[in-house]
Amino acid sequence: MESWEFGRTVRRWRDRVTPEDVGVPAGNRRRASGLRREELAGLAGISTDYLTRIEQGRATSPSAQVVESLARALRLPDAERDLFFRLAGHAAPGVDLVPTRIAPSVQRLLDRLANTPVAVFDATNTLIVANAPYVALMGDTSGQKGIERNTIWRHLVGPGSRARHTPDEQADFETQIVADLRMTASRYPADRSLRHLISDLAAQSPRFVELWESDFSVDLRDTSKHKIIDHPTVGPIELDCDALLVAGDDLRILVYTAEPGTDDAERLALAVVLGTQALLQ
Repeated sequence: MESWEFGRTVRRWRDRVTPEDVGVPAGNRRRASGLRREELAGLAGISTDYLTRIEQGRATSPSAQVVESLARALRLPDAERDLFFRLAGHAAPGVDLVPTRIAPSVQRLLDRLANTPVAVFDATNTLIVANAPYVALMGDTSGQKGIERNTIWRHLVGPGSRARHTPDEQADFETQIVADLRMTASRYPADRSLRHLISDLAAQSPRFVELWESDFSVDLRDTSKHKIIDHPTVGPIELDCDALLVAGDDLRILVYTAEPGTDDAERLALAVVLGTQALLQ
């Protein structure tokens, strides 16, 4: 019964969200004002087939991560988000868990930056959402699941990123992100998912263990970096990367910009256009 009611709620709330509400091109041939199933699936980072099974009540145990992604894609206010979790058989996340919710006020900020590469990370440096210009600049994130979306894992175990680092810069970056995670662990000692993340990182990366056991601290005031992004089509792009800290929700918003009128600004604009066109194909 719970899975059926949850699926029915997803379908009903999908119908009330317009494409304009979430920045989806409406097109000229729409018979309904709400989101199409494939559009909501894309916004939530799940497959259309899985969303179909959820709406039909055939997916009996959607994870809390999936529920959070759907709530975020549907732009649910707090009361409806809590109901959404209960209908899916989960307790609503409490203050003792690492927040992954994007508040409506923060979402409005992201909407205003729709033409700028922007990504939102939680306090563990795990990617929550990335907009189309960010994907065009840094690469597709849709295939990243679970720990693959964590910045520490990607740099210590996985493929890294398109950001260019000297050996010294890479070592400093690794030290900072692990120290940041250690601080996060001290703020959320009851979060089991966080403990599992730390355990998985320790099992897969001797470098993580070395840094975790060190006594380095992180300076959260250092929120602006100059970076070179090695883009596979347009070449290297020198950008400013600013981290906006949402203190109340413990989120990090990364924003990439270039000095107006420069060659880097032109290369960034070209990378965004080419990447966005590829996403629409």
